[in-house]
Amino acid sequence: MTAPQTVQVKLPAEDDYRIEGIEEVMTPALAIYPDIVEANIDATIRVLGNDPERWRPHVKTSKLGFVMRKLVERGVTSVKCATTLELRTVAEAGAKDILVAYPMVGANARRVRAFAEAHPELRISALVETSEQVPAWVGGRVGLFIDLNPGLNRTGIEQDRVEEVIALAGKIEESGLVFRGLHYYDGQLGRYEDLAAREIVAHSGYDQLMQIVEDLNKAGLVVEEVVTAGTPAFPCTISYKPFANAQFIHRASPGTVVYGDFTSQGQLPAEYGYRPAAVVVTAVVSRPTAHRITCDAGHKSVSADAGVPTCSVLGHPGYVPDKPSEEHLPINIPAGEAEPRVGDYLYLVPRHVCPTVNNFDHAMLVRQGKITGIERVTARGREIPIEI
Repeated sequence: MTAPQTVQVKLPAEDDYRIEGIEEVMTPALAIYPDIVEANIDATIRVLGNDPERWRPHVKTSKLGFVMRKLVERGVTSVKCATTLELRTVAEAGAKDILVAYPMVGANARRVRAFAEAHPELRISALVETSEQVPAWVGGRVGLFIDLNPGLNRTGIEQDRVEEVIALAGKIEESGLVFRGLHYYDGQLGRYEDLAAREIVAHSGYDQLMQIVEDLNKAGLVVEEVVTAGTPAFPCTISYKPFANAQFIHRASPGTVVYGDFTSQGQLPAEYGYRPAAVVVTAVVSRPTAHRITCDAGHKSVSADAGVPTCSVLGHPGYVPDKPSEEHLPINIPAGEAEPRVGDYLYLVPRHVCPTVNNFDHAMLVRQGKITGIERVTARGREIPIEI
């Protein structure tokens, strides 16, 4: 197994995140800094030409109704979600146009349909990639986007299967449903560390995407909206000029930027001004050997889905978090660096913030170093699977 490596990403100073009275807090704990959340939201809107309508953030990151309301307050009312609980939560927060950007089948699709019927004031959409998925939506109020596969190979129709895309759009309209547009999640671009190389690959894919739109229009099938770009592709989608002058509505959909994590800090240009807005506060619980400590933030707290190290330690760039177990996070301390004592507190920036937020039932709100409130992580988990 490859040894964990020190994370080479510049992070803010620890002093900016320290919490007064932290000794009264049970750890591990999720801390969210609303002032930084608001600044990150404002930065995204600014990068999008001060037009909040160009952003369709994925609220799987936000999770809290409190934070979703922050988005709505700034005019971001078109969003994406993955679960029916996220759908319900973001609707309650005030979103008006919600795309369920996850393939819904069976009872899941019926739950989305029922929600749309109960809320005619909302514009609800879903994804399809085959004609066999269309009948599940016939007779309801849910509009449909076609999910394209730009190379992530997770869901969607591959870009070169244009005739299938045209046939599917035709099937949607023949079934009496509304064809809303194309969903294009190019998350695979995160593997390109160099932004210039990432942009070349992204723009090549967008050229193909624009050709698909043109072919659909020639077939009499109007593309109303195109949704592109998670966080790693965000700079590339902004720099692609044809989107700015397109006949369709173009929206970018990064969600991680609301909180940030150390992965996104390395993927996005520093001039955007993003800062981590969510950290996990952890306590040192053991010093099992020289130059090694253990904290209480295992993978049930800080998600390990993106690999090891799972996080970076604010104020201590030389510390190297090792492979976690469920509740334990060992951290290796370089020789010559001051070592924390048992009972000391550290502030961790997750490698992947989205599932990390989902690990917690509650979040502490911190302003100017003081805990000002507690918010429930409203959309954590899922709805009841069946009503009996």
